[in-house]
Amino acid sequence: MNHHRLLILALAFGVALLPACAALKKQPATPTPPTNAAPAPIAPAPLPPMTGQVSVEQFIATMVTKHGFQRAALVELFAKVQPRERIIQIMTAPAEGKPWNKYRPIFVNDARIEGGVQFWRDNAPALAHAERQYGVPAEIIVAIIGVETRYGGNMGSFPVIDALATLAFDYPPRADYFRSELEQFLLLTREEHLDPLAPKGSYAGAMGEAQFMPSSYRQYSVDFDGDGKRDLWQSTSDAIGSVANYLSGYGWQREQPIATLARVYGNDYQATLDQKLTKPQRTIAQFKDAGVVAETCLENQRLAMLVRLELDQGQEFWLGLDNFYVITRYNHSARYAMAVYQLSQEILVRHQHLTNGAK
Repeated sequence: MNHHRLLILALAFGVALLPACAALKKQPATPTPPTNAAPAPIAPAPLPPMTGQVSVEQFIATMVTKHGFQRAALVELFAKVQPRERIIQIMTAPAEGKPWNKYRPIFVNDARIEGGVQFWRDNAPALAHAERQYGVPAEIIVAIIGVETRYGGNMGSFPVIDALATLAFDYPPRADYFRSELEQFLLLTREEHLDPLAPKGSYAGAMGEAQFMPSSYRQYSVDFDGDGKRDLWQSTSDAIGSVANYLSGYGWQREQPIATLARVYGNDYQATLDQKLTKPQRTIAQFKDAGVVAETCLENQRLAMLVRLELDQGQEFWLGLDNFYVITRYNHSARYAMAVYQLSQEILVRHQHLTNGAK
């Protein structure tokens, strides 16, 4: 009896197991990974949709009470905003983090120099007008537009509202700043009668040939071509005038130097290398006392900052003056300001050569 019951149980289990075994045989065997194989990359978690986030709801409430926006319209708008993981990835590794010997070739190269000369020739009247009105040299305006967008060739492909909202609500390190810029953007689109979903820009929400952030667009953009609107996407003249107005607004000094190479002696100069980018505070005389000597003649009381740049072999030093600091207000980086300055000088030399040769 017991033997018979065992036989029945065995048959029952055998029949039950057959389908499972058959299913296993139909699937290819999983190869055993080598012991030294790198772990598979973990995909970043998708960003949550904008609707339903507490911070988004709070922002909408602020726009309603502070600026009179319609809540229903903003709820409908943010339902269409797409969080962009790629923007977060780019923000963590900007070009400004590269050493100078890797950063400079991105912006100071034959293509941007030649492009700058052609841009100058194509827009000479607007550049001359801007230089007269604001005191900013044409080559500096050209170089900034060249560094920012390759003379309008790359104004960015991200919807501005997606970029700003992603950084405002999903990038805690700078959320306050980008929330403020998102506020400014919505005000700008209302003032300029723009569809908030339409404008395209950089991963950080900068717009047009001049790559203005919304707050800068509202404060410094100008209608330089006289058509009754400020358009940094379609009007190169507006972009030129707006760049000049921006630099002027931050204190550009007409017909004053920007930067000069310097030599350093001893070790005292190291104490003059500021860890943070601040407005020039030391005089040329003080730098001389610390073993820093400008390669061009400058007044002893002129203020400057010391900039150290990494080369393929060794390093070099520059003294950046007040106008150099003004360029850093466009992008808070000494490398950025130096790229603009050096590109501007290359463009100036080549433009002068062509202009003199045409006479």
